Amino acid sequence: MAKDREQLQTLTNVGQGGNPQKSDSRDFVLRVDGLGITFPSDQGEKEVIHNLSFTVSRSEFVCIVGPSGTGKTTLIRCISGLMRPTVGSVHLHDKLISEPPESLALVSQDYSRSLMPWLRVEDNILLPLRGKHIAKSEMRERAEVALAAVGLSAVSKAYPWQLSGGMQQRVSIARSLAYRPEVLVMDEPFASVDAQTRSELEDLVLSLQRTTGITVVLVTHDVEESVYLADRVIVLGGSPAQIQREIPIDLGRDRDQIETKSRPEFIAHRVEVLESISAARGASK
Repeated sequence: MAKDREQLQTLTNVGQGGNPQKSDSRDFVLRVDGLGITFPSDQGEKEVIHNLSFTVSRSEFVCIVGPSGTGKTTLIRCISGLMRPTVGSVHLHDKLISEPPESLALVSQDYSRSLMPWLRVEDNILLPLRGKHIAKSEMRERAEVALAAVGLSAVSKAYPWQLSGGMQQRVSIARSLAYRPEVLVMDEPFASVDAQTRSELEDLVLSLQRTTGITVVLVTHDVEESVYLADRVIVLGGSPAQIQREIPIDLGRDRDQIETKSRPEFIAHRVEVLESISAARGASK
């Protein structure tokens, strides 16, 4: 068990778990500063995000929620370096993000498009490592450790289309871990799987985050999911979108699908997030 944990910790640059720290600009991993996004429309320019600012600390798990159409995916694209904001900036530590940074990995909702169907599972995981001047032996070791971490060692030679949806998303997560990112950004990663698989993937990501200390930013429409996973929930709303509330989630480090969700504190947090989203929906009209 100790050996497995040691191997798993090598998947990230963080290397240490521990309690997350509250967001503090002096110790941030990510900083979103005055971010604004404007798109052209038939009526002229339309501002979809306005003056949005927050920081994410090392080893923190942050969930972003809000009504549909509030620009959550657009925000994730800016954080990931896939899109440049109209105004404002996103920094990884002190470095401006203007393109996808090497120490950040993105897991999207559509696992079927993120995996190459003609490549075996192991080769899909190795794909982003190619051209990184990493020895083949180390690449194979990274793939083996990542697959073991998500419980898929036995299917390394299979093709993605031979796996269930939940297993394919595990492969996507393993590929991100093999890259050894410091920050893992996830855009509704469990929206396309059934409820049971969703619970299993939630626990998988939570376990990996707690073990490795990786920083996670996850967008979700599921309120229970946000409360179950997060150390802090950011609620977006309004038109253009702004941060309506930031809600600390104080449920401890060890969480369980049944025990945690039965606790009065969980129910109170769930109601708090629901009320905030409802208010944000009203602000968007």
